[in-house]
Amino acid sequence: MNYHSDNWIMDRVREHYNEALEFFPEDRIVGIFYQGSGNYGLDYEGSDVDTKLIVTPTFKDIAMNKNPVSTTHIRTNDEHTDWKDIRLYIQTFRKQNLNFLEILFTPYKILNPMYEKQWNRLIAARENIAHYSPVQAIKSMRGIAKEKYFAMEHHYPSRMEWINKFGYDPKQLHHLLRVEEYIARYINHVPYERCLISRSPEHLVEVKKGLYNLEEARAQANDAIEHIDLLCDDFLKNEYTVDTKIDELLNDVQYEIMKIAIKKEIGDENE
Repeated sequence: MNYHSDNWIMDRVREHYNEALEFFPEDRIVGIFYQGSGNYGLDYEGSDVDTKLIVTPTFKDIAMNKNPVSTTHIRTNDEHTDWKDIRLYIQTFRKQNLNFLEILFTPYKILNPMYEKQWNRLIAARENIAHYSPVQAIKSMRGIAKEKYFAMEHHYPSRMEWINKFGYDPKQLHHLLRVEEYIARYINHVPYERCLISRSPEHLVEVKKGLYNLEEARAQANDAIEHIDLLCDDFLKNEYTVDTKIDELLNDVQYEIMKIAIKKEIGDENE
């Protein structure tokens, strides 16, 4: 159960949305989506709010072959909003990265009514999208786990406060343990939305708060990475196919959203 209320989280998401309007006209914003601990039932008193903002390109952007938007906006309170072009975001679904897929399952979002009908086609198919490519999904999750294992004791400047205090970064360990549980449930065909929610939230929050010493943290991390390797190696012995119907859906939704945006843009210019 989350520490912060649904209203508190949505108020912060709305703040992110309003700030994005300073950089993008509303017609270009497909939606903004909460990403993080509150989606996993791991929100605690120290949690902040990060979001993902999906935007459409302008007709000129396409005509002039400009690079699609893909950047991280850091707010004055150090909360992050990832800004990403719809074309790039659709590609992240194919890459099966759980950090991007989770927006299909979050209740904390603001959708532009212009694009809501098309986006809801993705929501209706979200379970299949999340299993579009099981091999890619497992490889992506394993990659995230390896990165968190390395990051736990790596001296990133932004995380030195935690390294100096605990000898390791508790947040990275908590991510590693969460991904371990996630992989185990995914390969056992647990519905994706349930894969996102930990069965041991109290333990993961304890880990995130740094309640374990360095020796204990290393033991948990080593056990987790060993377990993940065993699970993934066994899973990848089998053959799996890509869901071509989901490919068609993703292409069609991307096309329809961009068509709506460009027709609106050109129509406004001709008025």
